[in-house]
Amino acid sequence: MSIIHQLSPHRSMTGATHCSQFKLLARMYPSWNPKRFILQPHIIEKFIRTYINITLIMLKIDGSYGEGGGQIIRTALALSTVTGIPFEAYNIRKGRSRPGLKAQHINCVKSLEDLCSAKKADCYIGSEKLTYVPDKIKAKTLNIDIGTAGSISLLLQSTILPAFFAEKKIKLNLTGGTTGKWAMPYDFFNSVYLPHIRKYSEKVYTTLVKRGYYPKGGGKIELNITPKYKLSDFRDFKEFHAYLKEQQQPINSIKQYNLVQVKGVSHSSTYLEKSEVADRQAKAAKVILSKLNCPINIRTEYCNTLSPGSGITLWAIYSRDNEEINFNNPIILGSDNLGEKGKPAEKVGKQAASGLLKEIESNAAVDRHTADNLIPWLALFGGEIRTSEITEHTRTNIWICEQFLGKTFEIDERENIIKTNF
Repeated sequence: MSIIHQLSPHRSMTGATHCSQFKLLARMYPSWNPKRFILQPHIIEKFIRTYINITLIMLKIDGSYGEGGGQIIRTALALSTVTGIPFEAYNIRKGRSRPGLKAQHINCVKSLEDLCSAKKADCYIGSEKLTYVPDKIKAKTLNIDIGTAGSISLLLQSTILPAFFAEKKIKLNLTGGTTGKWAMPYDFFNSVYLPHIRKYSEKVYTTLVKRGYYPKGGGKIELNITPKYKLSDFRDFKEFHAYLKEQQQPINSIKQYNLVQVKGVSHSSTYLEKSEVADRQAKAAKVILSKLNCPINIRTEYCNTLSPGSGITLWAIYSRDNEEINFNNPIILGSDNLGEKGKPAEKVGKQAASGLLKEIESNAAVDRHTADNLIPWLALFGGEIRTSEITEHTRTNIWICEQFLGKTFEIDERENIIKTNF
């Protein structure tokens, strides 16, 4: 009888099942030499722990559920790393024109390999299956080059949650795209999303070193996190999650209160400075927003970049008693738009401003794009939010969180309110 079979508590498994699990382990540990197995006790311990994890608690995730996109994988990676529950995803991006894993998903896995010594199998471009087994989150500096204009914010959907719960300070040096299609631009991440979760760290801040547009990217961001809640201080995730709930630090964003001001950043590469693209975007946005009874401050910026491009991010700041922002429960609504070839700068600014007005007029306290990104934090800390629209992305994120944590959310469809049941 093999040493793994003797130590596995799940002895009722068939030989065929053991064989399939060993094949999976072999793909996760390609450098393992069976002839030296008995002489490597630290490898034996890791090997056995991984084996028991994938045998007893491996979570099966249907990657085609709901919206069926890459967010299922990104959120699953984050929650798996925090909870310690390994998963096997299948039907990844099924039905898309190019199904399976994309380069951005591979980069997410690679970053978590560095962060927590995770093991993976079937992790290659086009694979419709992925097995992921996390280990303990470490404190370190990570240098991650996504390549070309792959979105930095999409990668952070996998890494920021576990990074918040590391044992010590973490620094992420990220290279890739800072503005792109179907992804949160840097300014939205920094000024709209990050304020909602800042209270869950001792300190968190970003530095925009360089902007990066499609197709060459080359943008650089530094993210520094000093953790407040350290997963390593607890025996297991169950104990850790109970502690987080006891801290009574929920996200409660239901009412807008008083609109204090609208801020924004309109940016462009220096290639487009002669055409005053950033200024024209900002001016057009201000015209649309002039109906609001509050100050409007949109900063313009021209940057040296590898590829020409532009974009604009706007955010409305609310307050209960006229202070600029309450970091315990900030009320910030955001909107953004991307400059594209053949699209007038005025249209870029107008669309961003119209999007923000729509969020403001909905009486929501959280915009629809921020809402889906807050779901994992709500699942851990509790709370309730009112959003302008419960998108398919948000519903899918709720579903994937509940695969790891059990029934957690309740939805009021009429009021667009999402709340936790604890």
